[in-house]
Amino acid sequence: MEDGIQHLGHCMVDMKELRADPEGLIAAGVILTPKLPQVELSLACNDLVASGRDRKPNALVQVAVIDPHQQHLVTQSCTEIVEANKDPLFLTGVTFPSEYPASPETLVKLTVYDSKDKSQESSNFLGSATFSVGDLLRAKDERLTLSLRSSDGVCAAGTVVVSRLKMGEMEEVDVDHITTDIPPQKCPLVCDSVSHACVDRENNPLTGPVFKNPVCKVYRFQTMDSKWMLVREQMEECTLSFSIPRQLLSLYIQEDMNRVQDLRELGELSPHWDNLRKEVMARYGGIIGYYQETLAELDKITGRSFKPSCCKAQKSLEFIPINLHTQRMRVTCPRKTDAFYDIVTVGAPAAHFQGFKCGGLQRLLSRYEAEKKSFSTAYQCIYYSPEHTAKAQEVLSTVSLLQPLITSSADQLLQAAQERSSTGLKDVLKKLSDKTEQFVHTLKDELVKSALLALHAAQPGYVSKNQKPAQAGQHQGHVHQCSEQNPSPVQGLPGHSPATSVTESTVMCNNVDGSQTTTKGEGGTLPLKHQDSIPHHQEYDEEEWDRVWANVAKCLNCVIAMVDKLQEEDNNRQEPVPEQQLADVITSHNPGDWKEQLCPLVTRLKDCVMEVVEKAKRAMTFVLLQEAACSIPQGFLLQQRRDVVFSQALAALACGFAMRLYAGMEDKGFLRQLHLVGLVAQFESLLSTYSEEIGMLEDMEVGISDLQRVVFKITEAKTDDLSDLQPLVCGRRDQFTVEVPLPRLVFQTLPEEIKEGKPLHVFPVLFNVGINEQQTIAERFGDISLQERINQKNFEMLEAYYKSLSEKVPLECLPCFQTQTDVKELLETLGQNVVTKKRKNVEILWIAGSICRRLNGIRFTSCKSAKDRTSMSVTLEQCALLRDEHQLSKDCFIRALDCMRSRLTQGDIGQWEDPEAGNVSENKPASRHFYPIALLLVSSHLLVVWLILSLVFLLAKYQ
Repeated sequence: MEDGIQHLGHCMVDMKELRADPEGLIAAGVILTPKLPQVELSLACNDLVASGRDRKPNALVQVAVIDPHQQHLVTQSCTEIVEANKDPLFLTGVTFPSEYPASPETLVKLTVYDSKDKSQESSNFLGSATFSVGDLLRAKDERLTLSLRSSDGVCAAGTVVVSRLKMGEMEEVDVDHITTDIPPQKCPLVCDSVSHACVDRENNPLTGPVFKNPVCKVYRFQTMDSKWMLVREQMEECTLSFSIPRQLLSLYIQEDMNRVQDLRELGELSPHWDNLRKEVMARYGGIIGYYQETLAELDKITGRSFKPSCCKAQKSLEFIPINLHTQRMRVTCPRKTDAFYDIVTVGAPAAHFQGFKCGGLQRLLSRYEAEKKSFSTAYQCIYYSPEHTAKAQEVLSTVSLLQPLITSSADQLLQAAQERSSTGLKDVLKKLSDKTEQFVHTLKDELVKSALLALHAAQPGYVSKNQKPAQAGQHQGHVHQCSEQNPSPVQGLPGHSPATSVTESTVMCNNVDGSQTTTKGEGGTLPLKHQDSIPHHQEYDEEEWDRVWANVAKCLNCVIAMVDKLQEEDNNRQEPVPEQQLADVITSHNPGDWKEQLCPLVTRLKDCVMEVVEKAKRAMTFVLLQEAACSIPQGFLLQQRRDVVFSQALAALACGFAMRLYAGMEDKGFLRQLHLVGLVAQFESLLSTYSEEIGMLEDMEVGISDLQRVVFKITEAKTDDLSDLQPLVCGRRDQFTVEVPLPRLVFQTLPEEIKEGKPLHVFPVLFNVGINEQQTIAERFGDISLQERINQKNFEMLEAYYKSLSEKVPLECLPCFQTQTDVKELLETLGQNVVTKKRKNVEILWIAGSICRRLNGIRFTSCKSAKDRTSMSVTLEQCALLRDEHQLSKDCFIRALDCMRSRLTQGDIGQWEDPEAGNVSENKPASRHFYPIALLLVSSHLLVVWLILSLVFLLAKYQ
């Protein structure tokens, strides 16, 4: 099978196969509905006759439409199976897509089968009936009772009752002929239900660019007060599955190409450092080439909107999330407002192609950091702590962002001066001052100063200004190793040991006559490498950097003073202007053109900023050169793995954010929460802590944590064209921004803070509870500390988010639920469950999900491939919501769950193999009937493990 996606209700179906084979039976109630369905039907049967006299049939109804153009049957949907009942009432309804619109002339064929078992592998034909939609609409109460004709044409197979599915008040109807496992029913009155139809999302400008290919199922379930609720599930693919990774790959390529250019611009380095630079540049070149190839392969893919699980180990698709889909459950009850429940399902963000033989990112990164000091010794480079490396990246990012803003503000200041606008000068000057002060503050860091010294020390023939040359040595020299025994130029910084001042650090130098010299540091006398190419010493003034960045502040003060002078002259135009003594830089100016007086000062400010940027950029690039050189090749491989995992995680987050934003556009409380605090994104993981899934969970933990570096911005789309409404990603690895464009009319309704481009934050949290048979083995004989640590850490993060939310946003902004449990009380219960030693404690997931919904958050559910375990979790959560929030009848709970978990029928059974469940077919019912097989597997595993342990114990005892 080339493609495959989740079945609605998260039972997986191959969409491509369904479209290619419309004759094949589709899962109960599943219709491809890219447009508004016009008619929805409910079905029931009476007096069905099974093949055996003493047996009641297991009935299901297949619904087909006669194609008016080609005059052949096209299967549209199929109900669930009602077991052992001759008068079944089907809870799964029928809805028609726009491909085969239900016009009055449309002919519909209903075929009833007797399925001998739940797997539907063997079914007997009972009878069929045909009607036109016009007949139904003209019938009294829009209800038809049709006789089923058996294969021999005799009307002895029973009847089928077809009603238009609508919402309304209940009326008493004699339904003794409809006996099911549900108590005596009431039937809905007839009323217009067009308003309850599935949303036309593909043609909706708010959703069309992001969500497509909807799949819809419709049900009617009975409430505790004997009324009906109408439930619709709508699952969709998300175009961001490919769009976000493509954009990220382009940004990765550009960032790495910029890094290579920065390395080239470091200037001349000594042979040792130059060789390291060449090796690092070669590594970057390899990654850039691979990313370019991957991007080219992705650009060739058209039409596809998701990656099926069968492709999870495909190299060209490793940046694409697995089975990324959205699901919305819409509940309509009589005399109540419709309710929506959204969830995003996605396979665990992990490097499936690279594998998990050595673990996942969390373990690999911990091991890498522990070994990096030894790498620095082996590669004779300077060791920088992870904090300093992160700081270097932050400085580079901030400087690159602020420098053009300062230049732009300076130009705007000159423009305001030319216009002699006093108000304009004041406003632009405030903006310029803020950006420049932020710029100076960023560079007022010892790391920059220390890195500049280290860079100068790496240049040929360098000697410190405060360094006193020592006696020339007679033995052969070598480049020293900047390790703990030989202090580096940055070991005076916090986190480095031993603490050696920068001026006392060992440096390389060269005598004029070409002989070797030694220098005395705390580590003793060391031979220094001789450099023939430099005929003299170069001194470095260690105070130069302080003067350079301080000049920026001085220039800004001069600009401020001149603006004040000009404004004072303007205010006192009728009075003599008193002389003002400005700083040494400002000399007396004749009243006249403001721009002419400001221009030299503004130009000087821009020049100083540019000089500082160049020096800081070279210094921080040198720091990152050490990081890259010390990590060859492990660091580059880990960065590539991290890029892959983050790409999958960001695609899922962007999908969830867009879905939540579109749903909350008219909710003022939600929009207020969005810009004041941000949203919580709760990832529910069902991975086991056993075998390769440990590595997946370690990847997922880092990937979800890295989402903290992402902010969102809402922008106004250039046009209302769907192509201009596609979310865009910008930034670099340490900080990405996702811009979500909205149509102009919609954008204008947003709060001013959002319209002004305020960054919107998302707080990702991850909770994991393994639930399969492998987790049983892990809990009995393995280690679940990873799961416990993740849950504890993320509980603390969720608690901190709620504290911040409760301080800034009134509780009235949060949604209301029928179950009045306080969020604070839920958090306390969650905290207790996190620390409780309990096997497969799914209460953690239940409570975390409830908290997320009460906090207007974004819900995600994941397992290895977002299939079996995910479908079981989502359908159970949906039925629980129907029970707790919409009074679903307790007697109807299990049957509602079975309806949502129903799978493909007859012709589609056994076609595909489920990679996640071994030899169990992907299309067999994902319901309680699967559990005996699972329990058998668990028992077999446990028996084998018990026998092995017993044998080991006996051998140890008798030895």
